[in-house]
Amino acid sequence: MSRAATRLLGRQALFGWLNFALALPSIYLLLGLPLVMRQHGWSGTDIGLFQLAGLPALFKFLLALPVERWRFAGGHYRGWAVLLCLSLAATLVLIGRQELLGSRGLLFLLALCAGVLATWADIPVNALAIKLLPESERMRAGAIRSAALFLAAIAGGGLMLLVHARWGWQAPFLLMAAALLLGAALLPLLGEAALAPPAASPGTAPGDGWRGYFEQPGARLWTFLLLLSFPFVGACWLYLKPLLLDQGMSAERVAWLAGVGGGVVGALASVASARLIRVIGAARAMPLFTGFALLALAGLTTAVWLDAGAFGLVVGAALIAAAMGAISALVFGLMMFFTRQQRQAADYGLQASLFVVSRLAVPVLAGVALDRLGYTGMLLGLTLAMLGVAGLALGSRRTLAQVTEQEGGRLGAMEADGRCP
Repeated sequence: MSRAATRLLGRQALFGWLNFALALPSIYLLLGLPLVMRQHGWSGTDIGLFQLAGLPALFKFLLALPVERWRFAGGHYRGWAVLLCLSLAATLVLIGRQELLGSRGLLFLLALCAGVLATWADIPVNALAIKLLPESERMRAGAIRSAALFLAAIAGGGLMLLVHARWGWQAPFLLMAAALLLGAALLPLLGEAALAPPAASPGTAPGDGWRGYFEQPGARLWTFLLLLSFPFVGACWLYLKPLLLDQGMSAERVAWLAGVGGGVVGALASVASARLIRVIGAARAMPLFTGFALLALAGLTTAVWLDAGAFGLVVGAALIAAAMGAISALVFGLMMFFTRQQRQAADYGLQASLFVVSRLAVPVLAGVALDRLGYTGMLLGLTLAMLGVAGLALGSRRTLAQVTEQEGGRLGAMEADGRCP
């Protein structure tokens, strides 16, 4: 393996680790810890209100502004990433100093602080990845990030609970802080050379600010795909555990099938999809992956409608997990293409906020459909919505092909000029 290939592999591994370490605290606090809260007498309302600690993810576009504006000498995004990772680690240590289940207000405030810092740190980490990784590595980076989030869901929603049960309140928070400290210690090893603005013809270059993001070629069509490609299959996954429970499966079996098994399938699908995208290209992968999600939703809908039993539900759940992994890998990879030079943090933050808005809104509508129409009606609605998304993706092939090819050509010219790190 050449020195350049080894360096790229090391960067991909570090960014994957950082995405895992940054996602883990939020998943544990919002998805894992409620089980412990319930055991200590928290009401459903208390646990529901505690979920508001996850709201900072909606405001990434605002948190990106100071990251873009104030620069560290010798390493712009790298400096921000180190500072915020260390701050988050310190907050986790503070939460873990003593059990706070009896101090609900204080626990919420500290969890909210951790949510802000985790959301904020995600911006320079991924902006740095966009800046340092060449175009040929972006889809692989998206797949690694997607796999890291699935693994964080397994660890935060399951393994950390086992650590808590065995070693007490403090242990999970110390482990999560240690993971962040390891990533922060390795970040200074990355070089971050300043990039000169790319040359452009007068009147054709996107402007500054958020308006300039939408002026990029294909950005408006991509924004619709960003908003719509994931949330319908994601909403199905959210309600999958209640569905399996209501179909007669035990809680332990549901946890293993949907929690652990689904996370593993999603992570593997993320990695496999990156290889496929490199062969067929992102423009062809978008209709292919959304079409696969459509088939997965239709299959699960049919299994519920026909009362196909445990085997049919397990197959349907596996297909949904695989579709989630493939689409999230593609979306995270394409987000890197729609960022401007010297504006990586701002453009990434805007896209991440849009992604979160739709990911939170669709499950609310799906829940209303579930209450009124039952599981079959809800799943049928999600399937029909995904049919529209697949049609939009099919019509986006030419635009996505032009954007990815132009980006590759521009980066190739920069490498020839010696302006790429």
